[in-house]
This record gives sequence, structure tokens and C-alpha cells, in this order.
Amino acid sequence: MAKIEKFEDLEIWQLAKQVGVEAYRISDSEPMKSDFGLKHQFRRAAMSMSDNVAEGFEYNNNPDFVRF
Repeated sequence: MAKIEKFEDLEIWQLAKQVGVEAYRISDSEPMKSDFGLKHQFRRAAMSMSDNVAEGFEYNNNPDFVRF
């Protein structure tokens, strides 16, 4: 099995990124479009998934990666 050198190669990061893109698309339609607080919270939550995978990967040890 090849060693993964960067978090962008992780399938879970790629899926989380797709979720973030889809969250932006969904939040640009009504009724969420006009509820600015909900829209921004929804977007931040969706984007935090890929951010957490990337942050965990940078620790370079499995227990911390799993924690994030």
C-alpha cells in the first residue's frame, strides 16, 4: 500500500470537499438563501469537515488524526 503524502489524496477529504460545495449550492436557494444566520452556519459546518481532516493529517500520528 502506498503511503499518502498529502491530505488532498485522502478519499475522505475529497468527499468532505464535495459536501462543502454541495452545501454552498443548497444554501443559495430559498428558504435558506434569505436566512443569513442559518446559511452561514450551514456553510461553516460543511466546510469544517474537510478542514478537520486536513488538520488531523498534519499531526502525522493516528490517534490525533482520528481525534480530528
